[in-house]
Parts: sequence; C-alpha cells; structure tokens
Amino acid sequence: MVDALITILFMVVVGSVIGGFTNHIAIKMLFHPYEAKYIGKWRVPFTPGLIPKRREDLAIQLGRTVSNYLLTPDMFRTKILSPEVRQMASDFAAKKIEETIFRDDRTLAQWLDVAGFSHLPRTVEEKVDAVIQSQFASIQNTLATKTLRELIPNDFEATLDQKVPEFVEYLVEKGEAYLKSYDGQITIQKMLNDFLQSKGSLGGMVQMFLGGDTTSLAETVQRELVNMMKSDNIYNMLHEVIQREYEKVKDRPVTDFTADIDFNRIETSVKDYAKKQLNLDERLNYTINHYWPQGKAWATDELLPKLLDRGFAEAENKIEDVVKKLNLQEVVRQQVNTFPVQKLEDLILGISKREFKMITYLGFVLGGLIGVVQGLFAVFV
Repeated sequence: MVDALITILFMVVVGSVIGGFTNHIAIKMLFHPYEAKYIGKWRVPFTPGLIPKRREDLAIQLGRTVSNYLLTPDMFRTKILSPEVRQMASDFAAKKIEETIFRDDRTLAQWLDVAGFSHLPRTVEEKVDAVIQSQFASIQNTLATKTLRELIPNDFEATLDQKVPEFVEYLVEKGEAYLKSYDGQITIQKMLNDFLQSKGSLGGMVQMFLGGDTTSLAETVQRELVNMMKSDNIYNMLHEVIQREYEKVKDRPVTDFTADIDFNRIETSVKDYAKKQLNLDERLNYTINHYWPQGKAWATDELLPKLLDRGFAEAENKIEDVVKKLNLQEVVRQQVNTFPVQKLEDLILGISKREFKMITYLGFVLGGLIGVVQGLFAVFV
C-alpha cells in the first residue's frame, strides 16, 4: 500500500513538474530567443521565438485590425466630430478670441509689433507719397503733351459749346443795360470830350458849335449805341468773334495756362495734407475695441459658429480621404516592426502576466492529475 502511494505521489510530482515546466517553456518560447540561434550554419529549431519570428505577420494583422475595426472613419466621426467636441472647440476658440484679439491693453501698434510689422505706418506713408508723386508726374506729362481740347472730356466740351451763345446774349444784355444807365451816359460824354479835345482846333470848333455842352450829343450817341446793341449784326459779330477765339483757346497747349503753376509746391502740400489726414501714429494708438466695439460679439456669435459649421462639415466630408492618406494599416505595421521585442514582451506580459501564471499553474495541476491517473494505472495494472 505504501509502495502504491509512493508510486502515485512520484507520478503526480513528475507530471506536475513536466506540465508546469512545459507550459512555462511554451510561454517563454513565445518571445525567446529574440533572434535565431545557429550552430555553424545550422539554425537551431524554434529560434527565434514565435512572436519575433512572426512579427511581420503580427504587424500586418494588427495594422489590418486597427484600420478595419478600431480607427475607422466612422469612429473618427463619432468621437472627433461629436457635439461635445464641437462645443469644446467653440468654447476654446471664443475664449482665445476674447483673451487674444479683443484686449483692452493692446493697441493696434502693439499688434503690428507682435506680427513683425512695426514698420507698417512708415511704409504706408512712403507708399502714399509714391502714389501722389506718380500721379503728379502723370498729370504733368499729360498737361505737357496735350491741348485743352484733348484734355477736356467730350461731354463737358459739348456743354461748354452750348454756353457760347448764352455768353454772347449775356454780353449784349449787359452792354445794353450799361449803355442805358447813368454811368454809361457819363462814360460816353467823357469819351466824347476826350475825343474832341484830342482833335485840336477842329474839336474846339465843334464844342463851340455845341455851346460847350456835349450832353445832347452824348445822349444821341447813347441812343444810337443802344439801338446798335439791339441789332442782329452786333450779336452775330460778337458770336463769331467769341466762337473763333474760343476755338483757338481749345487748341492751345495746356502748358500755356499752367506755366506759372508750381507743381512741386502743390505736390509737397498734398503729401503733407495726406499724412496729416492719415495720422497713423495716433490712429494706431487705440485698441481694436475702440474702433469696433461690437467686434467681439460678432466674432463669437456670428463668425465663429459659421466657421465651425464649415470646418466640421468639410472635416466630415474629407475624413475618409484623410484616413486613407494616413494609411493607418501601414503605420501600425511599421511601428510594430520597429518596436523592440523586449518592449513588446514587457507590454504583453504587463497585461497578461496573471493569465500566463495561471496557465503555468494549470500545467502543474493537469500534470499532477495525469500523474495520478498514471500512478493508479501503474499500481492496478
């Protein structure tokens, strides 16, 4: 009886040792050795371990699993483009807009400094000076090469042409009114006296004949001049003369009228006026809120929601293309292939160490049970 128990116990111990050790070796052989071992040119069987040997297949399978079942476009839509993420993005952007842009302690000049454009005010003034100088040069070149007729717009020239008859009528009316006036009569009488005095004795005889009073003669001349002003001949003569001189003026070079103009002084005055009106140094010394009090509300309540709607819509439409371009399957494969086997072992054992121990223990138990069966079989048979 004692021999039977010893035999069974021996079988149990041997079976347990064999079962547990076998499972332990099997688990170790999943990772060890990391590299193939050779005796001469003969490779030792079961080297390297299963996972190092099949790492390429493992990497491909993991990449396929990740891309097909884990990091899919639907997952990205669900997690990244969720309402919660949108709200977080909206809150973050609104906070940054308020803290970064619409600040009361940073002027436009300081913003330009931050952006690296502190020279912008001087550059703008230089550009304005250059534009004014260029325009003045263009104007002077135009004036130097064109006549007044070429420079006047056609519609404005037609308007001026229509004013010539009106101007002639105006002159006739004013001339007639002046001749009829007392001042006109005095002027005519003075001119007659000057004329008679310039004629010497002949003029003196006429004055003696008139009794030294030329008033009546002046009135007669006045009536005749008034009648003459009313005649069509005077109107036609004035119209012809003025029209002829008007056409000559239009054909004269513009420089005839601008020779005495100091364009350099005018140009300098215009530049100084433009700088004074721009007043960039003072205008840039205010904040964005000063010029745009409603800016923050508009940016957060109107602009930001539209940008987020557009951004999320575009992201949702492009997410499949992005995932395809990322080629996650290949990324995972490359990462697994470059991952050290020891780190991979530590990672797997860190997750499944307890389960591997249980497998080892299970080997001891199963080996012990098999030993019991073998012991009983050896004793009774």
